[in-house]
Amino acid sequence: MSTDIVRVQALTASLPDLVRYAEHLAKADLLPKQFTNRPANVLYAIEYGRTLGITPIAALTGIHVIEGKPSASSGLIGALVRHAGHKLRVKGDDRQAVAQIVRADDPDWTYEVTWTLERAAQAGLCQIKNGKPHARDYKDRPTAWEKYPAAMLKARAITEVARDACEDVLFGLHYTPEELGAYVNQDGEPVEAPVQPLRVVQAEPVAQRDFLHEAHEAATAADVRRIWQEAGASGADREYLDRIAEVGREKAAEPAGDDAVVDAEVVEADEQAVAVDELRAAALVAGVADTVEADFAQSYGVSIADAAVAQIREMAGLLRGAA
Repeated sequence: MSTDIVRVQALTASLPDLVRYAEHLAKADLLPKQFTNRPANVLYAIEYGRTLGITPIAALTGIHVIEGKPSASSGLIGALVRHAGHKLRVKGDDRQAVAQIVRADDPDWTYEVTWTLERAAQAGLCQIKNGKPHARDYKDRPTAWEKYPAAMLKARAITEVARDACEDVLFGLHYTPEELGAYVNQDGEPVEAPVQPLRVVQAEPVAQRDFLHEAHEAATAADVRRIWQEAGASGADREYLDRIAEVGREKAAEPAGDDAVVDAEVVEADEQAVAVDELRAAALVAGVADTVEADFAQSYGVSIADAAVAQIREMAGLLRGAA
């Protein structure tokens, strides 16, 4: 990742437009493999890049998610520090690297971190044999610590001093992929994650809920209405929901004693609520739950609460396509 990044103004595209953009971009075979055919990952990186003020391409090539945590190459971290106006100096060799940062708002103080080969060995990143680093992956292949010790020492020094001096410009990008357990190349880009489990345990299959059967077994129409809402939130199609609604109408029409409230429309009355549940569930999967309200209003000109059911379902469909 080059240390030259381009600051951009916040993107003004609506959420549906961003989703479609992510869908098209995910088809490119030039992207890192974590983004290929994964539009939700692409959208996540773009949004994260927007927070950092960098272009989508810079975000896609510089940000890596390891075990759910965002990480970045030391090059991108150093670039963010420099673009914030702070001075970063790095020097080193195969035995030692020193990184210094002088903040623009505190020029009289120098932050400094030193990484040595001995420190790397103490941290379990490599061994020292015959005065040289020795580090192998799970297939007994030499890793970047054995092949490129100078680059790895500099990367460690840069990220550590950046965490100390410039927490305010990193926005959660505290670690490199290598620090989170991934094998990397000489540029700090992940090439393969280590296989850590000692044995593979076959997960039990998740049982598919039979909402229609639950509706038939429900005691009241109100219970069917709840089941109908849960089925809609899970992504059930229109025909399946209509069959559950029919069961609800049948139960609402059944005589059930003096205190029963007969309401043949009890299921349909909350169709918008179910559509909203669908939208929020889709937004959660797509990683945009925090912004879906504002994005919906920008896209459709109305709030979710005032929108038509068709508009809500359209947005939910777009988000499900991205995920």
